[in-house]
Amino acid sequence: MATTAAAVWGRAEQQDFRARVRGCLLGGAVGDALGAGADGLTLAQTREAHGPDGLTEPVPAFGRRGAVTAATQMSLFTVDGLIRSHVRRDTGAWHPPTDVHRAHLRWAATQRDWGPDERRKDNGWLAREEWLYARRNPSRACLTGLGDELLGTLDKPKNPGSADSGALVRSAPFGLLVGWEPQLVCQLAVECAAQTHGAPAATLAAGALAVTVHGLARGGSVEAAVARAGELLAERPGHEPVTEALTAALGAVRDGAPDAERVAGLGADEDRAEGQLAAAVYCALVGEDVRHGLRLAVNHDGPSSVTGALTGALLGALHGETALPPAWLAELEGRATVLELADDFSMEMTQGAALHSATEASPGWLARYPRG
Repeated sequence: MATTAAAVWGRAEQQDFRARVRGCLLGGAVGDALGAGADGLTLAQTREAHGPDGLTEPVPAFGRRGAVTAATQMSLFTVDGLIRSHVRRDTGAWHPPTDVHRAHLRWAATQRDWGPDERRKDNGWLAREEWLYARRNPSRACLTGLGDELLGTLDKPKNPGSADSGALVRSAPFGLLVGWEPQLVCQLAVECAAQTHGAPAATLAAGALAVTVHGLARGGSVEAAVARAGELLAERPGHEPVTEALTAALGAVRDGAPDAERVAGLGADEDRAEGQLAAAVYCALVGEDVRHGLRLAVNHDGPSSVTGALTGALLGALHGETALPPAWLAELEGRATVLELADDFSMEMTQGAALHSATEASPGWLARYPRG
């Protein structure tokens, strides 16, 4: 697979990359938290509770404002797995799908246990973050797919009939592997989706999201990134639901002023991966700014936190962290953890070789991201 050579990264490129990584991870979390306030409500109920414009600002969910769902939790463990995979490249045992699977098993353990204990002390830092041990509406397929250590594959996926968005919402970080070719990013996202979701619509939607984020993180437009995703998916069996949904999202931009009905019509009202992806792409395309795009994304009858998380990840990768609403960030649960992980990912991808030896320059890096 492709590599990222630190030697080609100048200071400006590193700063831009870090801003997009931060934007993607923070944006996904902010959208997740905004949408969490409308989860379980119809659009009519949301408008009744919050006014004719629906949900326009974060409201309390899970007992606090800014609380995130399993979408953000799993995305963070995806990043952790990608960092560890990069650290392991020179060990002769490099297999990114396995490294990501191990990371998701660490997430699954947080859903069973009360909090971090002695078993986690030598296995990196993320699983020691106590706030991640809250159960926040995880997909059933994610829980069952990660209920044992057997690795689901494309030939033998876990939950072969599952087409919900549980794998999709954790897949944006794959697109941040900007040193990889897009077809390899797609393949990794698809393989990792099959670890919990086996329906082609679910796995290919994850690949399409990853390729779209990849294009944005490289400085491209949403339209170009989505077009590239469609081209890559067209080569794969069972792609039609996803490519048709993406085509519909692009076409809806020309249908008039954006509104909740258009978002719903693209599939946001159902928890199916291709519809959620299409709705998020549409909101990212027509959003006047991040606030507008996210508000549009979360006001519908379906799983608002999913559409919000996907839209936030896309807009964050497109515009960088400075475009995110400061007041929404200030209340975001786990913000410090998200920032720390985002910056670690950026450092590993741009300066990894210098970090892999236990020297004064990188004390504890291998303790944070063990090779084992």
